Amino acid sequence: MEERSWQQLLSHTVDTPQALLECLDLPNSLLEGAETGSQLFPLKVPQPFIDKMEKGNPDDPLLKQVLPLAAEAATVPGFVSDPLNESESNPLDGLIHKYNGRVLLILSGACAVNCRYCFRREFPYSSNRLGSEQWDAILNYLKADHSIHEVIFSGGDPLATSDTRLQRMLSDLEAIPHLRRLRIHTRLPVVIPQRITTELASILGGTRFQTAMVLHANHPNEIDGLLGDAVNRLKQQGITVLNQAVLLKGINDDLNTLVALSESLFQYGILPYYLFTLDPVKGAAHFDLPDEAAIQLHQQLQAKLPGYLVPKLAREIPDRPSKTLLA
Repeated sequence: MEERSWQQLLSHTVDTPQALLECLDLPNSLLEGAETGSQLFPLKVPQPFIDKMEKGNPDDPLLKQVLPLAAEAATVPGFVSDPLNESESNPLDGLIHKYNGRVLLILSGACAVNCRYCFRREFPYSSNRLGSEQWDAILNYLKADHSIHEVIFSGGDPLATSDTRLQRMLSDLEAIPHLRRLRIHTRLPVVIPQRITTELASILGGTRFQTAMVLHANHPNEIDGLLGDAVNRLKQQGITVLNQAVLLKGINDDLNTLVALSESLFQYGILPYYLFTLDPVKGAAHFDLPDEAAIQLHQQLQAKLPGYLVPKLAREIPDRPSKTLLA
């Protein structure tokens, strides 16, 4: 069978609860709740990520990250549509400026996978599209503020956009002398490793910027040789590869899983970076873990691993000048 390109894999995701349950030989008893949840936030999961799941196991830790549940319809105090208050730091369409020295650009509203705990599940992507007019406004904003040294590509998923568009944007950004660093926040290499082609790695590594890619893997079962090959292509271009995870109840909230995650990441050349507590987004309260439990887990992790394999435990609190370290 001919290997499918990343574009084909991205455009042919599983997007109905029925199809996902059939792919994994799961019982129809899960269907009603999944349909309820998917009406609030669409289901979307690519085949390479499904291939990492255990068939017939409704408690598979990767499945639980993407399977909609009726619990998402519950109203829980403190869980809101914009948990990080990003609307207050959105001075231009497609640009978020929260922290000193860096800005975040929403390159694409599309993702390869809809994670049920996503803090941007209700983000207004339609009013943050980057057309030519919006892009020109962003470039002028960056040129005018010499305190900005780093640009962060985000989304959605920034790698859901084409190589041609990425190359054009990078060329424009390189022309702004005070920009030094490029950071790319993406889940695509984890769920569709085929996205990291030799061509893309060359484009990302071929600029004058110091470049870092921050992946998002929450469980050791997400890490495999295909991802390792993708990371090798990036590292050959001098790109630093990091990982940030979210602490999720019932998925990775135990010591053995977190140890295995850090060790699996490092096996393939990825450094653990952040372990975030859950952002309180509406529909995700069933993933939440108390900070006390998170701190205890992190302390146990420190006792098990060398320091360079222990991610920083943090929470993002709106209106603070940085992430808040919890331990």
